[in-house]
Order: sequence, then structure tokens, then C-alpha cells
Amino acid sequence: MKTLRLITAIGLGALVAACGTAPGIPSRAAPNDAAQPPLNFQQDGLGQPAAAARAVMPQSINVASIVVRVPETLTVSESNGYYPRADIVWRGDVLGDRRAQIKAIFEDAFARGTSTLQGETPVIIDVQVKRFHSVTDRTRASVGGVHNMEFFLTVYDAETGAVLMPTREVAADLPALGGSEAIAADRQGQTQKVRVTSYLALTIDEELRKRPI
Repeated sequence: MKTLRLITAIGLGALVAACGTAPGIPSRAAPNDAAQPPLNFQQDGLGQPAAAARAVMPQSINVASIVVRVPETLTVSESNGYYPRADIVWRGDVLGDRRAQIKAIFEDAFARGTSTLQGETPVIIDVQVKRFHSVTDRTRASVGGVHNMEFFLTVYDAETGAVLMPTREVAADLPALGGSEAIAADRQGQTQKVRVTSYLALTIDEELRKRPI
């Protein structure tokens, strides 16, 4: 029950932050709303989150929930140029709701990347996507490029709401194949979606295993 209340609080916090964003301002023009922990535990009756300076990630954790947010303020491009100017560029799924597709990729990848964590402390992983700039069909057919994936990551104690890992910005950049290499990879089942999902799974595993020096 507590975990459900915390997840609800995350959603409400994100909604309030989104309502306070002025329309027409590019996402890069202002700090991302995940730059500060989005939960307000005072209103939830659970006390305030622990100060970031005192936050210590336990050695033994299990993931109670993964919350992924892809803000509506992120710009999306369907241009087939070599390098469209947008926050989200993705061609690894059929034409559709790109924000929903990116959200699904992160949820799948992070579920895989945390599946072996069967420790004692239940945690909530809060993720807000900042950028997901892959390659267009035109670029992939020629030179290839880079899958630029950036997100904000915060980890909370699922029982108390305490911050166990203060919000950090994570950049996960994966080379994007092009030309004959891309064709060969597709034939082997290593599609763009398979590759970025696998890479994000490795990324979250590495991030959660980091400890303060």
C-alpha cells in the first residue's frame, strides 16, 4: 500500500511540474523537472525525503516499482534528414506515439536490468527521460551514428520514501550501425530496438551498483 501511495505521489509531482511549464519553450531552455526529487512526502504523511547528502544506497536491494516519465514538453521529429533538431528521434518502431514507444523501451530495459536484484531493501526507481535521439532511416542507410539516450535517475526507499540515490543525470550513448552493418545486424535479430533495450538494461544495472566514494 505504501509503495502504491509513493508511486501516485510521483505521478502527481510530475503533473504539477508539467502544469507549471510555459508553453512554447524548448525543453533545453529550462531545467528538467526531474532535477529535484518529485515526491512530496509531507503531503503523503510519510515525512520528508532524506537529505541528498545523507542518502546512502543499500548494498542489498530489490525493485518494487519502476516509474518512467517522458514529458510532453520533449520535442519529436519525424524528419528524414541526417540530424533532426529534436529531443526524440526514433525509427525502431512503426510510426506512432514516439513518447509511448520510448516509455515502453525504458520500462522493458529497466525491468530486465534489475531482474537479478533480489535483495532486502525494496526501492522505487524514478526515471525521467531527457533525450532519446536515435538515427533517421536516411542516416541509418548510410553512415550510421549514435543512439543518444539521456535520463534523470532517482532511487527511493519504497517503504519510507527516503532518497537512497539522489537525482543524477545519466547519458547512455550507443553507436548506431549504418549501411551494410545495419542490414546484417537486422538479419541476425539485432534490430535498433533490441540493441538500445539491451544497452539500457546494462546501463541501469551499472548505475544501481555504483556506491559513494
